[in-house]
Amino acid sequence: MHYDDSMAALLDIRGLQVRFGAAEAVRGVSLQLDEGEVLGLVGESGSGKSVTALAILGLLGPSAQVAGQILWRGVKAANSAFTASSAFIDLLRQPPPALRRLRGREIAMIFQEPMTALNPVMTIGRQVAESAEAHSPSWTGREAKRKAIAALEAVCIPDAARRYGDYPHQFSGGQRQRILIAMALINKPRLLIADEPTTALDVTVQAQVLELLKDLQRLHGLAMLFISHDLAVVGQVASRVAVMRAGQIVETGACTQLLTAPQHAYTKSLLAAVPTLRTDRNRPLAMVR
Repeated sequence: MHYDDSMAALLDIRGLQVRFGAAEAVRGVSLQLDEGEVLGLVGESGSGKSVTALAILGLLGPSAQVAGQILWRGVKAANSAFTASSAFIDLLRQPPPALRRLRGREIAMIFQEPMTALNPVMTIGRQVAESAEAHSPSWTGREAKRKAIAALEAVCIPDAARRYGDYPHQFSGGQRQRILIAMALINKPRLLIADEPTTALDVTVQAQVLELLKDLQRLHGLAMLFISHDLAVVGQVASRVAVMRAGQIVETGACTQLLTAPQHAYTKSLLAAVPTLRTDRNRPLAMVR
């Protein structure tokens, strides 16, 4: 089924529900993301942020019961199962082969934990090249390698051509995160889902990765769904923020407005729990309620 709306969002999630047996992880989530927009999705651990992201790409597995609609504007590739134009398709109702063509090519994802997201027995160059080859099977090994080196250079991996044959353990945590970004962006997707991309990094490296993501987002004009439990981090990259709690969106608004004048009690609690230079270290942080 197709949904025609030339003025509609790039991604339109309507009433998404996800259950694992008796547990309801996502309860009626609705979100819209425009072309080139950065939307922050924030909430405490277990609020349903990652489950929502995985549902978009159909990566939840057979144990998940998913309902609602995830509408995506048609892919431009002539040899795909999707239509060109502004028509929408419902990702929840696409067969697995169609979703495989979309993953990495139209919608890419940076997963949590750069220390474990890479295959430890494959060189980083082959892992990046493999991401390109999956959607361009006609490429020779030399072409894929050239693309992979260019992608590694774009995320500021020093001496990328020489380090193409190195393994993940030979890189720092920040460099591994950059490699994951290179893998996600090598096919020039229209939407990048960044799931807690700085959680395992120290503050200095975190700032570098955030700046890199902002630069790449502006350079390529891609939309980005940036997921985090940290409102301060989200405030550095997003133009709009959705706050999630217990599987539901409780507040959505422009980033500056939401951070300075939150309306929902839960958002206020999240902001109050963030330590600042003025925080009294002799008193406990505010409880998130």
